[in-house]
Amino acid sequence: MSQRSFASAEYAMKKKLTRREKFLADMERIVPWPRLIAVIEPLYPKSGRVGRPPIGVTKMLRMYCLQQWYGLADEALEDALYDSQALRDFVGVDLSRESVPDATTLLKFRRLLQANDLTRALFDEINAHLSEQGLLMRAGTIVDATIIAAPSSTKNEGNARDPEMHQTKKGNQWFFGMKAHIGVDAESGLVHSVMGTAANVADVTQAGALLHGDETHAFGDAGYRGVGKRKEAQGPQWHVAMQPGKRRKLDLTRRWAQLLEQVEQLKASVRAKVEHPFHVVKNLFRHRKARYKGLAKNEAQLFSLFGLANLVIAKRELLAIHARGAS
Repeated sequence: MSQRSFASAEYAMKKKLTRREKFLADMERIVPWPRLIAVIEPLYPKSGRVGRPPIGVTKMLRMYCLQQWYGLADEALEDALYDSQALRDFVGVDLSRESVPDATTLLKFRRLLQANDLTRALFDEINAHLSEQGLLMRAGTIVDATIIAAPSSTKNEGNARDPEMHQTKKGNQWFFGMKAHIGVDAESGLVHSVMGTAANVADVTQAGALLHGDETHAFGDAGYRGVGKRKEAQGPQWHVAMQPGKRRKLDLTRRWAQLLEQVEQLKASVRAKVEHPFHVVKNLFRHRKARYKGLAKNEAQLFSLFGLANLVIAKRELLAIHARGAS
């Protein structure tokens, strides 16, 4: 019996499941793997270098998903796969017969996705799957944006910051980087549209592009005031938050002010759903800083991140659907 088999047997006999193992087991069940593989496979190389068999698209897609879920660089993911039996089992790597795909192979896979706009296609395929499960409604949209920081240092080969990133002021603090703009389903909290821009682009200018066209109501914070007058954003009825300064000045001893405050609280309760995808991407997936140089590469990653975030948000419902299908 090989050394790997002894290690695998010992690993399988352990009594406690780690949080990582539970998460990966859930993702194994709810990610629509065949659909995502079908998106990539027509453009995936059919043969590898001379003397080296090609690595299957399934393994590369699973590695790519791990990279998004755990916020790992290419080399860090390669090391993590060698270190973790749970990650190797998820990808399907048996060290007794093969080595872990190296960082360069993952880099080439990511470039393939970007060059062919496949991250957007994967995002759309995930959402099509969620729609078929009855989880993605189309009556209302919440729009919002968050800043993704980028390195502001000029201590690099070109002695310059990324020219496609810009700085913006939020409150009394300056930020340098990009913005992730999203449109979220008002019922389920699932993301249906994504855009990446420089950080200095005003949120309201992207609102129209975040609508899918079938919604009857749209919601935004105070940064979207005036959006209903923009030609590209016309269609739904807009519910935009009152400016914080004006809201603080409301005389809540007056009946009309109390009614306005109740309306603002109701609008805020709907808009709160847009924060969940940002929480998943920034806190659970650890994507607080732009990983690559240039907007195109970073926007491509945003499609992957928010597509996978949708699966995490809908995990409970998808697991229930999977359990019913298995019974």
